[in-house]
Amino acid sequence: MSNSPQTPGIAPARLDAEEVARNFSDLHPAYDDHEAMVAADRCYFCYDAPCITACPTSIDIPLFIRQIQAGHPEGAAKTIFDQNILGGMCARVCPTETLCEEACVREAAEGKPVEIGRLQRYATDALMARGQHPYERGEATGKRVAVVGAGPAGLACAHRLAMKGHDVVIFDARPKPGGLNEFGIATYKTVGGFAQAEVDWLLKIGGITVETGKALGSDLSLDALMDEYDAVFLGIGLQGVNALRAEGEDKGGVADAVDFIAELRQTSDLSSLPVGRNVVVIGGGMTAVDAAVQSKLLGAENVTIAYRRGRDRMSASRFEQDLAASKGVRLIFNAQPKTVHGNGSAAEIEFEYTRDGANGLEPTGETFRIAADQVFKAIGQTLDGAPNGLTLDGNKIAVTGAGRTTRDKVWAGGDCASGGDDLTVTAVAEGRDAAEDIHTALMG
Repeated sequence: MSNSPQTPGIAPARLDAEEVARNFSDLHPAYDDHEAMVAADRCYFCYDAPCITACPTSIDIPLFIRQIQAGHPEGAAKTIFDQNILGGMCARVCPTETLCEEACVREAAEGKPVEIGRLQRYATDALMARGQHPYERGEATGKRVAVVGAGPAGLACAHRLAMKGHDVVIFDARPKPGGLNEFGIATYKTVGGFAQAEVDWLLKIGGITVETGKALGSDLSLDALMDEYDAVFLGIGLQGVNALRAEGEDKGGVADAVDFIAELRQTSDLSSLPVGRNVVVIGGGMTAVDAAVQSKLLGAENVTIAYRRGRDRMSASRFEQDLAASKGVRLIFNAQPKTVHGNGSAAEIEFEYTRDGANGLEPTGETFRIAADQVFKAIGQTLDGAPNGLTLDGNKIAVTGAGRTTRDKVWAGGDCASGGDDLTVTAVAEGRDAAEDIHTALMG
């Protein structure tokens, strides 16, 4: 990162280790047995449950909650994992407030939904704690599939392919698997090394080999993979970061929010991480909120999220916005960055107010400045180089059906593929469905 301890205004150890540990404790602590029973009792067990429709992986939510209520959390976990093999992580990071819980009949009737996410965590944690894997690898088919990218889409695809009896090799550019779950989600949402533990548990099905430090383009050729394997699935995510398009964005103290979050996730001593006194995050999504909240938890005195459109256009949910505000983060809307000021390193950032005009977003000419010794860009990511011969849809790989690309034998899913939301749960669904389609194609 460009944000080193030598950059003026950015320093480590703003808070002592104990306070940092408290700040980064579990955002939603796990239910105990009694709490889970009470929460499960609130479910109406709707026959035509809207929560199932709202779940991108179509988990039978009333069924698994009834299984918890009946005292069978491990059976509930199997119901979840049948549809979403990364159900443990999704229970922690899914924006349930805009998915299943928003659709909950209790939400409509009382303004307080059944806490589906926490119940899902209770069930999946119970089964995973046994250390065993609930699925067996299918009879060997003799087919080999390459999965590029060990994030949610790639892992879900590989697991389902292994269940079908195929041999799978996962390639990933990072030094360890997990993708977004390991490197891109706020630390307080996935405490205790859960992301890595979940990957280790998933791989117990067998038939899956993981090779890290191998990136598509520099280390791997799509053409070579197509020659060597019977099918290829691309779950490579979005590695490029959009430019701020503001003068001075190359100054010291200006960095990508995704790099900041990744460093947070991989450090063994959070209290040693450098953070500014005055932090400004540019963007309106979950990454912006995660970067801003964690800056505050590390001891930044003033943290601001600035978004160029109105509150209602933010992709971060209202729950996430309120979480940021509750931690002392200031949110500014309809403001776009114009210039980063400072002598070599950021000292202030100048914004211009915006408004919705006849031709879209337009500047008003009115500007203001905010002190900023650390600026994080969280303005979206892009595909960093198109794989050989694949048609793009905008800045993503064009796919049809269950992830089929414009090249035979190549499928894609997750953030790198067109369609769908950039969510962990959506990536899991796309990886799972692509695996089913690959299996049909290979055995057809």
